[in-house]
Amino acid sequence: MVRAVHPIEAESYRILRSHVDTSRLPPITRAVTERVIHASADISYATDLCCDEDALRAGQQALAMGAPLVVDVRMLAAGISSRESVIALDLAPTPMPGLTRSAAGIRVAASHHGHGAVWAIGNAPTALRELIRLAAQGSLRPVLVIGLPVGFVDAAAAKEALRGSGLPTLSNRSAKGGTAVTAAAVNALLCPQLVP
Repeated sequence: MVRAVHPIEAESYRILRSHVDTSRLPPITRAVTERVIHASADISYATDLCCDEDALRAGQQALAMGAPLVVDVRMLAAGISSRESVIALDLAPTPMPGLTRSAAGIRVAASHHGHGAVWAIGNAPTALRELIRLAAQGSLRPVLVIGLPVGFVDAAAAKEALRGSGLPTLSNRSAKGGTAVTAAAVNALLCPQLVP
């Protein structure tokens, strides 16, 4: 998908690049990093993000071929305007015993989209933990997991567990994240050209 770049967006990227040099990053990693920084106005993402170019390329190709995109919450789906998303939370309107509603949604979504989907978790660390658990037991084989949930309770640790899981991932080291930066990362894969 090719999109027009508004002059304000071009100026924003010019300012971003005056603060942080992304020119040496691999192309998809650069697109994701710049889009996340642009969405958050937080240049520390340049060193906080953990990107794997091969995993990002596989996710990008899978999305281009029509692979399902499963997201944890509606707010994240709303930020991805160029693509329909499966919203896990909507699949489990009430919690299951021992699970948050977000984690229950991931469990139900995995039963429908267990293999070959791209997953994006931007809200709940419990959703990310459930995704990791399902993958470890063999119920889930994602093409890519974008794990950027936000929060003071378990967000950083859940993302560390994701990176240690062996799954193809995009995450970050700190507790920050959220739906806006997760949507930015997904949108960079869907429309990866760099803003001039």
